[in-house]
Amino acid sequence: MGNAENVELVRRGYEAFNAGDMATLSELFAEDAVWHVAGSGVLSGTKQGRDAILAYFGELGARTQGNFQAKVQDIVGGESHTVAIQQTHGEGNGKTLDMGTVITFVVRDGKIAEGREYFEDTAKSDDFWT
Repeated sequence: MGNAENVELVRRGYEAFNAGDMATLSELFAEDAVWHVAGSGVLSGTKQGRDAILAYFGELGARTQGNFQAKVQDIVGGESHTVAIQQTHGEGNGKTLDMGTVITFVVRDGKIAEGREYFEDTAKSDDFWT
């Protein structure tokens, strides 16, 4: 796949994520995909495999009573990585999370094989999820 196809794949992933469409997300991720979440909070760390990644995404929704959103600002495709810049927003437990986030994606054989989340303020993100 080329850069444009990788960008479109990631864009479809965002659309499915924000719609809560786990079936489509499942189709977009490789079975052995890996997802890395920055920080040292309760949701931080490495998620191994598509099922673990989808469970993590579900946890984001559950902990925010379904109002977590990743608002895409731009997606840039490159030779090795596709990078998404987003505004992350969620509310839960009387707290609000609203910050810039970057996710780097590795696409392999037309599927998302890896994702790495980077937060504008990792400590604030960690605190929000506690």
